[in-house]
Amino acid sequence: MNIQWYPGHMTKAKRAMEESIKLIDLIIELVDARAPLSSRNPDIDSLGRGKARIVLLNKADMADERYNDAWAAYFKGQGCHVVKVNARSGAGLKQISAVVQEACKEKIERDRKRGILNRPVRAMVAGIPNVGKSTFINSFAGKACAKTGNKPGVTKGNQWIRLNKSLELLDTPGILWPKFEDKTAGMKLAFIGSINDNILNTEELAAQLILFLAQDYPGRLEERYGISFEDLDIKDISGGYVILEKIAKARGCLLKGSAYDTAKAAVLLLDDFRSCRLGRITLEFPPDKKED
Repeated sequence: MNIQWYPGHMTKAKRAMEESIKLIDLIIELVDARAPLSSRNPDIDSLGRGKARIVLLNKADMADERYNDAWAAYFKGQGCHVVKVNARSGAGLKQISAVVQEACKEKIERDRKRGILNRPVRAMVAGIPNVGKSTFINSFAGKACAKTGNKPGVTKGNQWIRLNKSLELLDTPGILWPKFEDKTAGMKLAFIGSINDNILNTEELAAQLILFLAQDYPGRLEERYGISFEDLDIKDISGGYVILEKIAKARGCLLKGSAYDTAKAAVLLLDDFRSCRLGRITLEFPPDKKED
């Protein structure tokens, strides 16, 4: 499956971000802790060159805790400040104000020497679709300032939000990049719901997710659905389809004539993964940090 999704509004959104960057002191970039590299838009690195950077590992509560700290160390090694958060519950958000001050201390000191006191830090909140930017802003502000939704593409334009005297946030639409050079990156983005499901073959996507789980999280599918892998060697997508049929059977997903409804089972599996009902799962690992 070769996944590409770059609707026209993203070109307009990127252009608006480029025009706003001169007003910005700091970029707060949200990534999905389950796929921290795949959920980073490489365009933001070039866009934010010379700006202070904070990476928020959002949905850290859904990712494998063994790897959250490893990813935090990885991004710190790239020169970013890092905070693990759950924007929906508010976990980790209390740390951010202090991290903002630390990330922008040179700018604040320059302002002080020039006699500019109490000018708020202006931060752009950036990230790919459905990574939780608007939910973060609302939780951080303690009120509904930005539209939220569980589908990509809810935020359509830039929006300034003044949180307090020391910090202003610019909410930006989620943007991807025009072409995924790494096919597996597109697949992981589809797994976590950052690609519009309407353009996807959900059965093939579910079969690919099964391949990943069979390799890196064996036992999760058996525990959730009460199925057995028996002597299956799950090395290619055909094995994924076999397991998908087992899930359909276990959950009573049937079509007329008693055929198994694998399309319904695929939706069920993807929803269980995205809702963390399969447990905490990380889809990719920092270099040299993958554990057996």
